[in-house]
Amino acid sequence: MTATLELGALAADTATWHRVCAVDELELAWGEAALIEGRQVALFRTGPSEVFAVAHEDPATGAHVMARGILGSRGTRPTIASPLHKEVYDLETGECFGTAAVRLETFSTRISDGFIEVAV
Repeated sequence: MTATLELGALAADTATWHRVCAVDELELAWGEAALIEGRQVALFRTGPSEVFAVAHEDPATGAHVMARGILGSRGTRPTIASPLHKEVYDLETGECFGTAAVRLETFSTRISDGFIEVAV
């Protein structure tokens, strides 16, 4: 899938929302990378109407690989494991379960009219 950014951002509250792609273009339990406002973002669809967005850059190595990470969970918390060294991060908060000093940047998401929007 190639995600394309809709021309013009949608403003809501203090966040700037960007339409990225139709929700149906993302496969369940599979990551995709998108370029939003010059930032590489990894998108994950974990349920019919549940989408997470995090930085595509692995905070431990600097490599842009997080869209190829391994989805999972710790209890009820959805997680992504880096494909390189398997550090596990909370998809909602970016917290690293193995190293408290390391954190994955997260972005707010929403689905509007069947499209995924990400606040960057």
